[in-house]
Amino acid sequence: MRVFCISDNVDTQMGLRLAGIEGVVVHKKEEVITTLDKLIKDPDIGIILMTTIIVDLAPEIISEYKLNLRSPLLVEIPDRHGSANIGETIDSYISEAIGIKI
Repeated sequence: MRVFCISDNVDTQMGLRLAGIEGVVVHKKEEVITTLDKLIKDPDIGIILMTTIIVDLAPEIISEYKLNLRSPLLVEIPDRHGSANIGETIDSYISEAIGIKI
């Protein structure tokens, strides 16, 4: 099983590359969707890390994948600016999945 990172900046991608995690830097919604579709079809990819800005480029598609795919695991990570509000994101996923606001 491999881990792959989709990032919006070179700093995050290079930092993870130093830890042995392959990745790509993209800036447009179409690039995010194309990259995700390619990675989802790869049976060797077990975890896909995505920066918050990447998730914000295609939230509806990524949310749909998170709710319906068994593999790979899609994980949102904060970027170097630390602008992520992961707690609210997790709450919204749970609320959407079970249909009750938490």
